[in-house]
Amino acid sequence: MVIAIIGMLVGLLLPAVQQAREAARTMQCNNQLRQLGLACMNHESASRKYPSGGWNWQWGGDPDAGFGATQPGGWTYSLLPYLEQTALFQLGSDGVVDNPSGTYMNESGIRTQTPVAVFHCPSRRTPKTYQSGSYPANAVPANADGTYVAKGDYAANYGSRNSTSYSNFYPSNIPDGYEKMKSQNRTRSKHNGVIYECSEVTLGEIRDGTTNTYLIGEKYLAPENYEFDVSTGGDNESLYVGADCDTHRSCGTIENTQENITFSPFPPIQDRASYASDSSQFFGSAHSGALGMAMCDGSVQRISYSIDPETHALLGARNDGRPAKIPE
Repeated sequence: MVIAIIGMLVGLLLPAVQQAREAARTMQCNNQLRQLGLACMNHESASRKYPSGGWNWQWGGDPDAGFGATQPGGWTYSLLPYLEQTALFQLGSDGVVDNPSGTYMNESGIRTQTPVAVFHCPSRRTPKTYQSGSYPANAVPANADGTYVAKGDYAANYGSRNSTSYSNFYPSNIPDGYEKMKSQNRTRSKHNGVIYECSEVTLGEIRDGTTNTYLIGEKYLAPENYEFDVSTGGDNESLYVGADCDTHRSCGTIENTQENITFSPFPPIQDRASYASDSSQFFGSAHSGALGMAMCDGSVQRISYSIDPETHALLGARNDGRPAKIPE
């Protein structure tokens, strides 16, 4: 009878313990998002623009390329100096912005395989290297053990469109990228997010309000793809690559034509096995009930999965003229 009572008590306590642990992990995830949000604010204060989304999935960071549209690496790479990871940021520096080779490639490759804990949600997976589809063209480590790279669980806000303004921007090398950039139409009309391909968004361009515009949030990932994303391409590249759905997500589309506004939303969803496994553009998380989103003022909000899809799309747009507030 004593053993039965003990077993019953353990059965009653176990869910409470698990719930307390998950609450602690959620709080840690919020704190990490807050760190990323503050790092973005410090980046904006220093360079007068939010971190750029980089070029595309084929390119990693170049410490000699500075910040902004000229930086081929992604927003995660540009934030490293603001997360006390300057040494990691500087790997591969040779003082020359040029086609990488030799020592540069090896050192940049070391960074590609170096996880940083702040980019990992504690409820989803641990900071380690994971199987990847490829290495960036300018960051191939010497004597690579298979194709394993650092990854992350957070994504920047593309906005309410997931297309890129540089749809044909695939330079063969860094100098070629600079030349192509000169001839590109630099219009941002197709982007109403904050961080996207070759972006240089300033604080003044967040016209719908920094407290009501998404900056960085948790990304959706099906549990069966935690170790290796074999189907969607939403988690198969390095943490530090340029603009790609591995490190960027969308809130859907808003088409505004003369008072006629059409929404095609990408609502946030919770990680569930064999559910929406192809939703590589969606925000989402492993937490129940809600996901974390860092706003453009550095604050962090919990966003319910049941949020109105139109409101979610509006919160992803920085300048659509229809500011939305996060539901209480």
